[in-house]
Amino acid sequence: MIEKATFAGGCFWCMVKPFVEWDGIHKVTSGYMGGHLENPTYEDVKKGTSGHLEVVEIEFDPAIFSYEQLLDIYWMQIDPTDAYGQFHDRGESYTTAIFTYTDEQKQIAEASKEKLANSGRFDKPIVTKIRDAERFYPAEDYHQDYYKKETAHYQQDRAVSGRDTFIAKHWEK
Repeated sequence: MIEKATFAGGCFWCMVKPFVEWDGIHKVTSGYMGGHLENPTYEDVKKGTSGHLEVVEIEFDPAIFSYEQLLDIYWMQIDPTDAYGQFHDRGESYTTAIFTYTDEQKQIAEASKEKLANSGRFDKPIVTKIRDAERFYPAEDYHQDYYKKETAHYQQDRAVSGRDTFIAKHWEK
């Protein structure tokens, strides 16, 4: 049985690769969720007026790769203490959120967030929101698997973003 998980972690280009290559992950799609505008475009979301966040929708087999494991990977990709965006991408559309599809996912996400908050890993509060999933809008084709299609641009953007420096500081100990 395939389930879905949807995470907002700033720029969706950087959120695909950490999930895509694990057994049990069937598909990772960049897109938009959480706003009021129907059929948003990248430009709509980037302007910050649509209410949508850039997200990745992950289709996974929980018998092979659990939701808890997805959350563990998710936390290690973001700054969960930043309420105003992620790294060099600023604004509401780049904020973090866990969108849950079931009560069970919500409970697991809340427990995971509490565990992280109590871990002492960060000296500021965890501000990542846990929200009910809404309609998912896939991003335009050129955004899908961007790290493969536009490798040089992806690597350059990621290098200047500060994401990898943050990950190394907080997770690679």
